[in-house]
Amino acid sequence: MERREDGRDWAYRVDPYGFERPDDFDYASYEAFFSRYLVVLTRRAIKWSKLLKGSNNIQKSLKVKRYIRKGIPNEHRALIWMIVSGAQTNMEQNPGYYHRLLEEEKNDKLVEAIKTDYYSPAMLGLKTDQEVLGELVKMKVPAVAELMERHGVMWTLVVSRWFICLFIDILPVETVLRIWDCLFYEGSKIIFRVALTLIKQHQAFILEATNFPDICDKFKQITKGTFVTECHSFMQHLLRAAGLPHLSSSVDEDAALLQGGQRAKIFTDPGSLSMATINKLRETCREKLLSQG
Repeated sequence: MERREDGRDWAYRVDPYGFERPDDFDYASYEAFFSRYLVVLTRRAIKWSKLLKGSNNIQKSLKVKRYIRKGIPNEHRALIWMIVSGAQTNMEQNPGYYHRLLEEEKNDKLVEAIKTDYYSPAMLGLKTDQEVLGELVKMKVPAVAELMERHGVMWTLVVSRWFICLFIDILPVETVLRIWDCLFYEGSKIIFRVALTLIKQHQAFILEATNFPDICDKFKQITKGTFVTECHSFMQHLLRAAGLPHLSSSVDEDAALLQGGQRAKIFTDPGSLSMATINKLRETCREKLLSQG
């Protein structure tokens, strides 16, 4: 599709969240998906409205966790992210704090405190998490780990943007928002679950690679296509893996609206994955990186 300069075409090239769509965006497939997804969104919006009952506050609970995993409607997303991340509580306990900071002179110590080691010059946090992913792949998708090692491909070459951008500009925006819904509630293990799901689901495709550049290209390709566009199917399987069989009927009801009942992947494909496991691996990988200088 050639890009024209008239306003109508430009509006078409920008998604509802303000992101410009890529030149190779598959409009037909997306519209087919979204026409089905709108039905799910409507169902979820009704359920969320009943849950909130006009209130601007919720308490963390098994039910709220389940609702979040099944997707937060756009009209409630900003509020729910603030609440479940703890930002709302911090803001209420420190009224005016942000505006006072803006009025003060630059505080280098505060800047350093805010910056995570993902974005420090050494990027130790980023490097650590990439190493953690490598260890998890060895455990859960060993054939891919062996391929990477055999061809000398470092994880940072193929997944660094996944971690730095939290999948923005990597996966379709609806899928990213669904990932972030869970991220704010459950923490960074969600990022590892998504990464492992992409790798495990496309294991056979990745293993077709025969050299270094081919591996890199395969990792670019696995973030595109129907599998990642169908965000509800991609995400919703988490209820099964979370040990909530009594909720499965509602999962199936929503999933049946998308891809003929195919359930989502990120909470089943990787298998069991706890924050305790991730944190233990982080300690080990960080120590290894520090010892290497």
